[in-house]
Amino acid sequence: MASDSYIQQWTQRPVREILAGMVGTFALIPEVIAFSYIAGVSPAVSLFASFVISVSIAIFGGRPGMISGAAGSVALVLAPLVHAHGLQYMLLATLMAGGLQVIFGLLRLHSLMRFVSSEVRTGFVNALAILIFSAQVPQMLGVSWQTHLLIIIGLVIIYLLPRLSKAIPSPLICIIVLTAITIIHPMPVRTIADLGALPTGLPQFTLPQLPLNAETLTITFPYALAVAAVGLLESLMTASVVDDLTDTHGTPQRECTGLGISNIFVGLFGGIAGCGMIGQTVGNLRYGGRGRLSTFTAGAFLLLLMVVLHPWVARVPVAALVAIMIMVSVSTFAWGSLKDLFHHPKLTSLVMLVTVGVVVLTHNLAAGVLVGVLLSGLFFAWHTARLVQVRSTEEHDILTYHIQGQIFFASADLMAEAMTYTTHAHRVTLDLSHARFWDITAVQALEKIVEKFRKHGKEVTVCGLDHAQHGILTEQSDEKAFTI
Repeated sequence: MASDSYIQQWTQRPVREILAGMVGTFALIPEVIAFSYIAGVSPAVSLFASFVISVSIAIFGGRPGMISGAAGSVALVLAPLVHAHGLQYMLLATLMAGGLQVIFGLLRLHSLMRFVSSEVRTGFVNALAILIFSAQVPQMLGVSWQTHLLIIIGLVIIYLLPRLSKAIPSPLICIIVLTAITIIHPMPVRTIADLGALPTGLPQFTLPQLPLNAETLTITFPYALAVAAVGLLESLMTASVVDDLTDTHGTPQRECTGLGISNIFVGLFGGIAGCGMIGQTVGNLRYGGRGRLSTFTAGAFLLLLMVVLHPWVARVPVAALVAIMIMVSVSTFAWGSLKDLFHHPKLTSLVMLVTVGVVVLTHNLAAGVLVGVLLSGLFFAWHTARLVQVRSTEEHDILTYHIQGQIFFASADLMAEAMTYTTHAHRVTLDLSHARFWDITAVQALEKIVEKFRKHGKEVTVCGLDHAQHGILTEQSDEKAFTI
């Protein structure tokens, strides 16, 4: 789809795109409202955010057909900030996160996604599922038995209805049925109205009412950075899912900057930061949404429904949201990863488990991903270092060391330890034809090896110094250090 013109991405199959976007709206409503109480904000904040993000990302984003909104991952990151400091700090964090995402996009930092290994991504989604489920536990404790019954009925509807028909999203039917039950038979259960006001009009332009001093920025910036990182990670993961399902390619850099611009608009209109939503995106694709019009329609129709139907939406029981969030957590968790623990290499499984553990303990998705990436890099370096081989042969008073493998900070010592400086041979040759030097540590190790052999009266020759492979040696080393 990257080859399609921007105009084509708006005009292709308009009827199907609009219908797919309208179905996507119904998939957005229950989760967006449910995520609002996870974050500790009123439903209006999340609904406004989803409207603004969908409309903006349709214009500025780089992956047509992708649905973005107030997602659970971002809500989980911002929840502690909202609970500790209030809504104004959340708005400032949203603006800052958007600015950071624009900067990340301009600097092409989206390419860092290549360093997020499969096991780290699996740990990310598993930890997200655990956090979403744990956020439902308080809603199931100390409540009436009617609440528990409604949750059970909701889960039955969500999981059994798709076996009969998938024409209407089962979470939406869950909301309708449970709301009808509580209207016909009033009972002591919480409703969405208890969570906060719903929108009755268009969002209003606003700015955070906070002093922009060092204390405010110190409180807000860590959350903004985490939101920016988590939002980009989930959006780029969602975009890759669209790429796989449609056999097309989006524009990751534009998706980064587009998400940043969208979150800036969200902050200016009183919403919570958002990102790509995998479940809603897959649903949009399933119903035929491939272009920008479906994304735009999902947001515009969402606002229309909320303004027109807000008196009814206010009567939806929280139990319906709990049931939906339980379904989201169960479907998000990569259950196959539990079986993979016994089949994948132990270090791979350890990276996934550590990623989950860090996220669950810190409630910080970005921290878990960072630790997972660092651990993956450490294990890769350790494994690669073990592949270095140094073989020696001696002929006609010439001792030759054949060095093979990747020489860098983790393997340079292994190369040095393979040398015997007290050899009886008068000439030493270091054959680098099958080696690759990557950093200054490797260069310095080679220089020390040459220097030590010369201190022992040996004539040293280094061969195999192909500039295409070992440019760092000729650039960083004294040309007189080696006899080539």
